[in-house]
Amino acid sequence: MRAASIAALALLLAWIGGGQALLGRIDPALALPILALPMILLAFWHRGEGAALRWSTLFTALALLAVAQALLALVLARSADWPQLALVFVSGAASGRVADRLVQWRPRARWLPRLAGLALAIGWFAAGHMLLASLYRPAAASADAPAATMLTGLPLRWLGSGDIANIIADRTGDDPALVQLEAMGPVLLIDSLVDHGVPRGGTLLIAHPRALAPQELVAIDALVRNGGRAVVLADALSGWPAPHPLGDPRNPPVTSLLTPLLDHWGVTLGAAPTDDNEASAADVNGARLRLASAGAFERLPPTCQTFTGRRVAQCGIGAGEAWLVGDADLLFAPSWSPPVPGAYHLRRADTIEWLAARLWPGAGVAILQPLWIRPRAD
Repeated sequence: MRAASIAALALLLAWIGGGQALLGRIDPALALPILALPMILLAFWHRGEGAALRWSTLFTALALLAVAQALLALVLARSADWPQLALVFVSGAASGRVADRLVQWRPRARWLPRLAGLALAIGWFAAGHMLLASLYRPAAASADAPAATMLTGLPLRWLGSGDIANIIADRTGDDPALVQLEAMGPVLLIDSLVDHGVPRGGTLLIAHPRALAPQELVAIDALVRNGGRAVVLADALSGWPAPHPLGDPRNPPVTSLLTPLLDHWGVTLGAAPTDDNEASAADVNGARLRLASAGAFERLPPTCQTFTGRRVAQCGIGAGEAWLVGDADLLFAPSWSPPVPGAYHLRRADTIEWLAARLWPGAGVAILQPLWIRPRAD
């Protein structure tokens, strides 16, 4: 009963305090930072028992916790991450061992074990989050990776005012999406593909641009058809906050202006739903994106593979490849960023990691991956 109670408490703490309920995930590893608390409780509960009973109860509790986590992951995410389960078991045994030694300690000041237990819970919580942040941290592109060329009408770069050298040097006002992408690999932000081109082997990211001249559209089409790669975010109804007064041409376009290019590729982007402005979960090859009023592709060439209700498509165009997404608001930081900067294990979506994998081969992969709770529609 004690072992079952401790396992149930650990599950509850992981669901609430570990962030599983808040993030819509069922990662066993999210229990790691809070493991010391139930282990300390178990140690105090067993402080008068023999060593054999204490250890058997501890390992029984950890075994029950592992079984329960595996079942929940299989039911809710259709996958059980065995390395995460092993990490939780080993960490639970280590924290249980330390907690037991503290409780069995008999100093003259009787309050010292309690103070040490509190310090253990706090220190374990902080160390656990630091460890998970490093294990979930996505790999960056290799040092010699070609730059990803980005053409966008979204207000991602802070332009500020004053001397141009200071503006370039001070990126503190850049949008988090651009900051995170630049942390993953080299990004070249341009306003004309005709003038700048794309580095050899590089990928073109077109994120809801303003109206493009015909020669720009021709250059994009030629790049992809000749074997290039592109990621196209074409939003039928953008909800991106406008940084300037209504009607200012510097604001991002309200709707996609890529219709001529998409028509040439045999693609038709449908209208965005007007009754659903909330970001909703969408899974693409195991990655979780959050799309807001995304349009579905009503017409696609036969070379396309579709995902999440035709809102995302992977298409062969000539000798090249294009990923098409009917939403640009997925870049909006509140839909994917963790509550604490750098806490990669607490991210709300895999947006940046998914994009990084498309832009730079080998980027975006981490030692541990989130186990997202699948939507009922799946």
